[in-house]
Amino acid sequence: MKAGLAFLVLGYVLSQFYRAFLAVLAPVLGAEIGATPEDLARASGLWFAAFALMQIPVGWALDTIGPRLTASVLFAVGGAGGAAVFALAQDPETLQIAMALIGIGCSPVLMASYYIFARVYPPAMFATLAGVTVGVSSLGNIASALPMAVAIDAFGWRETVMAMAVLTLGIALGMALLVQDPAKPEGEPKGSLLDILRIPGLWPILAMMLVCYAPAAGIRGLWVAPFLTDIHGATLAQIGTVTLLMGLAMAAGSLTYAPLDRLLGTRKWVVLGGNLVVAICCLTFWMAPMAPYGMAILLVTMTGLFGASYAVVIAHGRSFLPGHLTGRGVTLLNLFGMGGAGVMQFASGPYFARLSASHAPPQAFGTLFGVFGAAVLLGCAVYIFSRDRAD
Repeated sequence: MKAGLAFLVLGYVLSQFYRAFLAVLAPVLGAEIGATPEDLARASGLWFAAFALMQIPVGWALDTIGPRLTASVLFAVGGAGGAAVFALAQDPETLQIAMALIGIGCSPVLMASYYIFARVYPPAMFATLAGVTVGVSSLGNIASALPMAVAIDAFGWRETVMAMAVLTLGIALGMALLVQDPAKPEGEPKGSLLDILRIPGLWPILAMMLVCYAPAAGIRGLWVAPFLTDIHGATLAQIGTVTLLMGLAMAAGSLTYAPLDRLLGTRKWVVLGGNLVVAICCLTFWMAPMAPYGMAILLVTMTGLFGASYAVVIAHGRSFLPGHLTGRGVTLLNLFGMGGAGVMQFASGPYFARLSASHAPPQAFGTLFGVFGAAVLLGCAVYIFSRDRAD
């Protein structure tokens, strides 16, 4: 079981890599194939949209087929195949198709891990295991920053992405060989998605899931590069350094959040407090669009650190789920999390284009980041009515 989980975690390392690597690739993709920030926003949004839409079939597959085949087949076909298409792309439209394929491929790996955690380990350990998994997997976020920039300079972006495709295929093979499907109790009842939606305690948590990941994902994965370039004239190496700092902050945040529900005896207030800090950081960009370089780096780093509550929110939602609906339940929560991030990615491209037509770059970026903060505040306003529950 542990060896299989290790490969699932490696798969999620690459999932974190693929959702964030466009930030560093943005300058070279613009220069070589004419990809604009709006093109890349659409490509990033397609990754999240494909990932989110796959959560319903993935949930059914985890409960019915099991995590081994669900994760390994999708990761090989979509993840490795999509990365190969990306490496061969000659235009922005092909990049968008490739990102959608990669999103499909990455869609089962984290939920397969969570399914095993929920089935095999004590309920009180779920948030800690889930948070540590996300924290360790943030190595992919880190690798997509400065190391990615260095690899692009040394080998070229196509060669680097093709190497990632080969690595993805190897990890998928490891999943197929080593992941073990947990045993299901005999006579376990059946259920459906409608049974999950009838649980009233889930609804405020779903509202929080919709917005909690969007700021960190959007800023780290897409907007930090054009922001640093247009406002502060940053070089590729500087972009790599700042995205590395934000990636490290997201990893540290996941690892810090992981045990807090057990240490403090609450999930609700841990999540609420952290996301209020995220909202304040994003709204500060709107109120102070001409913030100096050091302050800007501090704000994006804090957004990554406190915006890493994802696993604790899922743990809060999972505590309301019956055992036989674990797969479908955690994937529904994931659908809201990734779907919310995807919608924000899609919307941010055209919205920023409209802002840029009538505002100077500092005000355009400040308003865009402020909208991320306002969305988190709305989520917190609904989530405050949730029922706290710790296993």
